[in-house]
Amino acid sequence: MNIQLKNENFILHSTGAVFWEKQKTVIISDVHLGKVTHFRKHGIAIPQNAVSENFRKITAVLDHFLPEKIIFLGDLFHSTKNAEWNLFEEWLSNHKQETYLITGNHDIIDESHYKKIGVIVTEILEIDAFFFTHHPTEKEDLFNFSGHIHPGIVLRGLGLQTLKLRCFFCKPNQIILPAFGEFTGKYFLKPSSEDTVYAIAGNDVIQINKE
Repeated sequence: MNIQLKNENFILHSTGAVFWEKQKTVIISDVHLGKVTHFRKHGIAIPQNAVSENFRKITAVLDHFLPEKIIFLGDLFHSTKNAEWNLFEEWLSNHKQETYLITGNHDIIDESHYKKIGVIVTEILEIDAFFFTHHPTEKEDLFNFSGHIHPGIVLRGLGLQTLKLRCFFCKPNQIILPAFGEFTGKYFLKPSSEDTVYAIAGNDVIQINKE
């Protein structure tokens, strides 16, 4: 799905990533690496292959768009360092894009660890008419990219059936990205007349009519 924001073209990808064409930048939110390993350590039965699935998805996005830059919009890691940090370090060594992490509430790993592997850590990033945060934030004259909420939408059919989907939730001056990671959950939002919802249905991104 191609959308225009501030006269710039962005592509919404079915993984939950966004590609900014002019800047050749991939934007991803709420991967929550380490969450699967953390849960399994505490006896929660989550398939081990969910760990590799996060890396497979990010790699697929990079192979598709061939970006020069990656911006992670916070909650890249779910908690403290565990075995998935080593996987991330190995994965990053095979990808040479300039990489930014906008710190989120789950990002408690010390910045020095990221610095050692070449990740630039910051609370806010501004590029042209856009600014990037973890929590949805309003700032005059700038368009905000954020995550944190893990937005979802509930679609209801004529037969009272419901379908719950991840979505990109777009306000007049802001877009909230869906969670990229496996087993991250959804928070269901109800759009106003000013909002536009782009739901993820399998491999497709579909615009939902405004209410």
